[in-house]
Amino acid sequence: MAYVLRLSSRQVQRTLCPGLHVRLLQTSGAASQKIAMSRFEDKNYVGYEKQEERLRIVMDRLGRPMTLAEKILYGHLDDPVNQDIERGVSYLKLRPDRVAMQDATAQMAMLQFISSGLPKVAVPSTIHCDHLIEAQKGGEEDLKRAKDINKEVYNFLATASAKYGVGFWKPGSGIIHQIVLENYAYPGILVIGTDSHTPNGGGLGGLCIGVGGADAVDVMADIPWELKCPRVIGVRLEGALKGWTAPKDVILKLAGILTVKGGTGHIVEYFGPGVESISCTGMATICNMGAEVGATTSVFPYNRRMRDYLKATNRSGIAEAADKHSAMFSADPECDYDELVEINLDQLEPHVNGPFTPDLASPISKLGENAKKNGWPLEVKVGLIGSCTNSSYEDMSRAASVAKQALDHGIKGKALFTVTPGSEQIRATIQRDGQADIFREFGASVLANACGPCIGQWDRQDVKKGEKNTIVTSYNRNFTSRNDANPQTHAFVASPEIVTALAIAGDLSFNPETDSLRGANGEKFKLESPYGDELPSKGFDPGEDTYQHPPEDGSSVSVDVDKNSNRLQLLSPFEAWDGKDLEDMTILIKTKGKCTTDHISAAGPWLKFRGHLDNISNNLFIGAVNAENGEVNKVKNLVTGEYGSVPDTARYYKANNIPWVVIGDENYGEGSSREHAALEPRHLGGRAIIVKSFARIHETNLKKQGMLPLTFDDPYDYEHIQPDDKISIINLKNLAPGVDVDCVVKHKNGKTRHIKLNHTMNETQIRWFIAGSALNKMAKKIKNQ
Repeated sequence: MAYVLRLSSRQVQRTLCPGLHVRLLQTSGAASQKIAMSRFEDKNYVGYEKQEERLRIVMDRLGRPMTLAEKILYGHLDDPVNQDIERGVSYLKLRPDRVAMQDATAQMAMLQFISSGLPKVAVPSTIHCDHLIEAQKGGEEDLKRAKDINKEVYNFLATASAKYGVGFWKPGSGIIHQIVLENYAYPGILVIGTDSHTPNGGGLGGLCIGVGGADAVDVMADIPWELKCPRVIGVRLEGALKGWTAPKDVILKLAGILTVKGGTGHIVEYFGPGVESISCTGMATICNMGAEVGATTSVFPYNRRMRDYLKATNRSGIAEAADKHSAMFSADPECDYDELVEINLDQLEPHVNGPFTPDLASPISKLGENAKKNGWPLEVKVGLIGSCTNSSYEDMSRAASVAKQALDHGIKGKALFTVTPGSEQIRATIQRDGQADIFREFGASVLANACGPCIGQWDRQDVKKGEKNTIVTSYNRNFTSRNDANPQTHAFVASPEIVTALAIAGDLSFNPETDSLRGANGEKFKLESPYGDELPSKGFDPGEDTYQHPPEDGSSVSVDVDKNSNRLQLLSPFEAWDGKDLEDMTILIKTKGKCTTDHISAAGPWLKFRGHLDNISNNLFIGAVNAENGEVNKVKNLVTGEYGSVPDTARYYKANNIPWVVIGDENYGEGSSREHAALEPRHLGGRAIIVKSFARIHETNLKKQGMLPLTFDDPYDYEHIQPDDKISIINLKNLAPGVDVDCVVKHKNGKTRHIKLNHTMNETQIRWFIAGSALNKMAKKIKNQ
């Protein structure tokens, strides 16, 4: 067997790090040496000594072995002496080391920070311009076009960064997670980022967690960040990667085991001898896509691979400090995991996951059979490699080695092919070392250093919208319409080398491990296993300098928002709770099946409105399936009786002071961290979201905006609710942690049904609801101070 499925593990025997307590005591006496957190921040230092001090307090309190995830989290507790600590129960108050924001989410985060009234961020923070560049013609042209189209937004972000002390990575710098890995992540760090794939940094042994912008504002405002203490899933890796099997296949396999919600409320922690066969950037790939199983984050223990990567990216000082404090960066012997999965890398096949969901896993040997059985189009129209998940030097080199074999036999890919370098450093290095030339000769379009087609920023022209087709990518998500806005595009996720092989064959049923291709001379040949250096032998070429450091004093910098802009809009506070029950609320929509943040607040062309709450609210629920009629973006206005779009109907209700509610299915809010999926319902008059279960980030985002995120005590109550029912949430004056919420469902015939709803709000979060939002609560506190 290649894995053991979700075994309970309360007595997992470990021999990875004996003598932890002794080693902590040995390092505590060492002279403290100040090591800069990054080459851009010479006045902010790696805080291993303080982290170790906090951890020692918690060790003495708990008196038990700890997982790696626990060590890093508890080493960042705001009050390690008094903090209640129970996995899956307690709410931890933490002090993250830094904040990272991508340009689409940074707009709202900075608008919220401006509303707080604070003069400067309290922790190292950065903004990365990667989401607003549309893939159309090629890297240079697309970047030039993006700078022109998004000039107003880039200027806002650049000036806001300068004024409030935030580092600014200009358009063309690269994808946020690759930049963080190259410059900011390190063993033991706690990072929060306004993007769901922030866990990419776990490849360097840090806990990097995706959040909404309001959480980022808390941290930037020097407020302890709150996180429900995660449970921990241990993934033991045996054997070693070889042949066509890549690091990506570990997480593709795990996604098939855990499903898209199996990691919710958990940190995924990898360990075991198989870890040593995976490169640092390969570990980052695995952690990155942990978001697809709903995990809070993922992490690997510190090892030589991470040390080599730190040195290669000019951070030898951090590597030396991590060596001295290495006991903090691996799990204790005999630590307890809440669940255990074992994967034997010797037996692991390359996987291809999809379509339409990242947890539908097919081994490459079964992919063709599954495709034929399910009616998936076999012709591969486009192969796309890169993205924040797979854009390292090793990824590009291994994919180039496959493309080169095709060229050596006189052929190119049958499918169109695109390459997205992860950063300016990667682009410059693969240009110098020849991989980029191989891709171009292969017929590839080398795109800008940005997210591009992965997030829907793709002006695709080879098929018409509505045309059934297949694409294969090395991305992370493949929800319906995500890449090209075509609901009939069957998107599959694989490693870059498998994507390249399938693009050459042009056939989803092609297995490079067993099948042959035909060269230009008519002779058959088999592709050899891909190969490529983990790190460039000549070192990295940094390429163009694209970083803007904030001035020492930014108080004189002006940040202007034109009141007539359709891209940016200053925020107005949401109204506070009036102290009354929410009675006879109308149901805006009862969603059916998967309802991700893409369904709630679409990306792609809508990204341009991320800084304008009212304009972007015109995409509210336009991708969600209405349970009443099975249609998308068509709901009944229960006042007029007419059918219309969801946002238009919501605006009608808001204009007529009709509060509304949404009813949803399982794992509601899965996917991106985008807080617009919580802001928009609140802005257009929504008061509560009632579902079977929530994805973690979205539930938190709803709480932050003063919404009530509620779950059915009996999931079958979802079936009883009709779209024309009225919903009342009563006895709200008794709202308290752990106490059920009373709900009355009034049917059209006048009959009523009383049901129980659950919530996970603590005292602080209930105060957000009362105040109208977490930002309202914070602004009031700052004003009083």
